[in-house]
Amino acid sequence: MWALLFEGKPWCTAKGVLLFDFRSHIGDAHVPEIRAPQYPAVVAKLQRRKFDESQDVRRPPKGEIKMVELGDRVIGLVTFQPGWRWSIDMAPGAGTTSCQAHHLAYSVSGRAHIETNDGISMEIGPDEVFEIPPGHDAWVVGDEPWVSVDFEAMRGFGKGGEVAARRTLATVLMTDIVDSTARAVDEGQGRWQDLVRIHNERAERVIDQHEGRLIKTTGDGVIGLFDSAERAVRAGLAISSAVADLDLQIRAGVQTGEVELSAGDVRGVVVHATARMMSLAGAGEVVVSSTVRDLLDGTDFQFEDFGLHTLKGLPGERHLYRVTA
Repeated sequence: MWALLFEGKPWCTAKGVLLFDFRSHIGDAHVPEIRAPQYPAVVAKLQRRKFDESQDVRRPPKGEIKMVELGDRVIGLVTFQPGWRWSIDMAPGAGTTSCQAHHLAYSVSGRAHIETNDGISMEIGPDEVFEIPPGHDAWVVGDEPWVSVDFEAMRGFGKGGEVAARRTLATVLMTDIVDSTARAVDEGQGRWQDLVRIHNERAERVIDQHEGRLIKTTGDGVIGLFDSAERAVRAGLAISSAVADLDLQIRAGVQTGEVELSAGDVRGVVVHATARMMSLAGAGEVVVSSTVRDLLDGTDFQFEDFGLHTLKGLPGERHLYRVTA
């Protein structure tokens, strides 16, 4: 099987069938509308990869995921064996009660049953294109493996079981929606939940594109983890742009230091500091520490001195900066 991109759009070949522009071939009635965020234009190029030559093969319980990269996209050939169920086989490693990944994929063979947290369910069979929002359980139906090709937020998928509690050096990005409580009242519960869902999906996509890992959502924001301060700051700026058409304003904080990783969460003084820094940011702003400012020397970022601040619960004063470009 091949994974391809042409003119920046995902294509896949499976069983001799070339899939492209899914909506035009199987009809709008069968494919939910997906509003993609607007990112800076990239130069498209013709390229292809073979899943059988993947250098990133993950083997969660009763499964196998072969990853290939096409530019900033990560595409996975996902196989789950009969008897596999997310809540049994994946939940212990993920540290959450339901799968928080957003899937946009093509089912090659086999069948799976999907059930969302609010009780909506569907069954997926061969030769079907599907979307599954975060917050769901899934299991293989019957005695045939379920095979699918997933195009969405696959960079960190299937890695949860490999993470035990440990300390590591990382950069934390934390965001939230400005004036979220007042906005929720204005919009009403149903509309606000839809906006937050779209916000979370787009934020996850941006974090994935910047080679980060979405740790969790916080109700009106996200926490992402990166091995690069530069990518964390760029992701914070990009999330703000990605939700601008929803009339949502984002603020963000970025700090680098030692964190404690456990399944589905991240802890440590750095996390608390990042939250305090974020709370000082204004709409559309990313606030960083002096540590992050030093790490970004030599980049094209520009900074505005934000002065010395005492962060609640933390000793001493911290020198903070706003990212201006």
